[in-house]
Amino acid sequence: MKTLILAVFALGLAGPAFAQSASCNVQATEKKLAGAAKTSFVTKCEKDAGAACDKQAADKKLAGAAKTSFTTKCVKDAVGT
Repeated sequence: MKTLILAVFALGLAGPAFAQSASCNVQATEKKLAGAAKTSFVTKCEKDAGAACDKQAADKKLAGAAKTSFTTKCVKDAVGT
């Protein structure tokens, strides 16, 4: 139960972390990238976001399911859909 509460709390904090910067897909569109260039850019952006999200999870001292949940949502928000 404690892990679930931590996960929900962490997910609530993930949104504002990337609210200030545009998602990877939006950035690619703004740069007018297409095809392989867009794929390469988004892949690198996703990898960078994953590293940043892992660091945030470590700073929050998350572990296990809470860390996985936080990191997954954090990367998804950073990449955009």
